[in-house]
Amino acid sequence: MFTGIVEERGEVVDLVRLGDSARLTVRGPVVTSDARHGDSIAVDGCCLTVVEVEPGEGRFTADVMAESLSRTSLGALAPGHLVNLERSVPAGGRLGGHIVQGHVDGTGHILSRRPTPHWDLVEIALPPPLARYVAEKGSVAVDGVSLTVVEVRDLPEAAFTVALIPTTLDVTTLGAKQPGAAVNLEVDVIAKYVERLTLTSAAQSAERSQTQGAHA
Repeated sequence: MFTGIVEERGEVVDLVRLGDSARLTVRGPVVTSDARHGDSIAVDGCCLTVVEVEPGEGRFTADVMAESLSRTSLGALAPGHLVNLERSVPAGGRLGGHIVQGHVDGTGHILSRRPTPHWDLVEIALPPPLARYVAEKGSVAVDGVSLTVVEVRDLPEAAFTVALIPTTLDVTTLGAKQPGAAVNLEVDVIAKYVERLTLTSAAQSAERSQTQGAHA
């Protein structure tokens, strides 16, 4: 599990295609300082398993499966690209952002950004099926960054806005991303579970009613 509090911006060293997967190497001295084989590191919000560590070089390598390549922006990475990095949170660690699994739900793209004296207001389009999980003042992970939703709209396309404070602008890749740029999105997992439980409960109630009606 992660919290959406980015620890550093890493640099992609290599992305080697292996048919239905890829091997990604990233330089990140902070997250690599105590990384071991099998550890989890979020790269732009996507949870990856470390398969090799080079402490002296400050870099690690992870395998990226076809599912991740197709559903996230990782497939478009190339050497020199900057990515947000976060180690998994230890038991008893601080939950500084919100519960982030590193399971990207889909990609969106930046529609606009408006600088203000104290922050940047950024509008992001998202796939319509994800819109129902995004709520005003709720949480969303954008490229692995835990953000609070400022506003939500459905027309002319599903979108939401977030305010990026100076720290976020300085220490994450969101500070440089411009309109049109793709971003990985992970909606609040609690919202998904609430929906699932509600639908299941409603279906069970309907089934019981039908059964009782048949026996009446």
